[in-house]
Amino acid sequence: VLSIDFSPAAQNKARALAVERNVSVTFEQADVHAWPYPDAAFDVVVEIFTQFSTPDLRPSKWAGMRRALKPGGLLILEGYTPKQLEYGTGGPKQIEHLYTRAMLEQAFGDFRDLKIVEEERKMNEGAGHVGMSAVINLTGRKP
Repeated sequence: VLSIDFSPAAQNKARALAVERNVSVTFEQADVHAWPYPDAAFDVVVEIFTQFSTPDLRPSKWAGMRRALKPGGLLILEGYTPKQLEYGTGGPKQIEHLYTRAMLEQAFGDFRDLKIVEEERKMNEGAGHVGMSAVINLTGRKP
């Protein structure tokens, strides 16, 4: 498992969780927009609430994630929808940073077994992300 994150605080939290759960993880502090995504290197690529990407940077991040997946590899994505602005329980405050079904279908519509689920649920992910939230989840396999 390789974890890439620009935030030292996030990496420290993930390190502590890895130790607590006795799992081996390699951590790399990096900007996902500039990271040299390898070709077909991973069976699974996961993006969870990395919605700091501006609309002009998002396509290169998603292209890198796609490139890094092996054929048939699983993509898992979770982010906030625009409805999250009504809740104000975490996430970006700029609507252009939030994910929509149409956006995900356009980016990953060619993936097999594609599932996109929008839901509202209570979250407790630390002081800045507590309460009812509007999220969107995607799973799919690279063609």
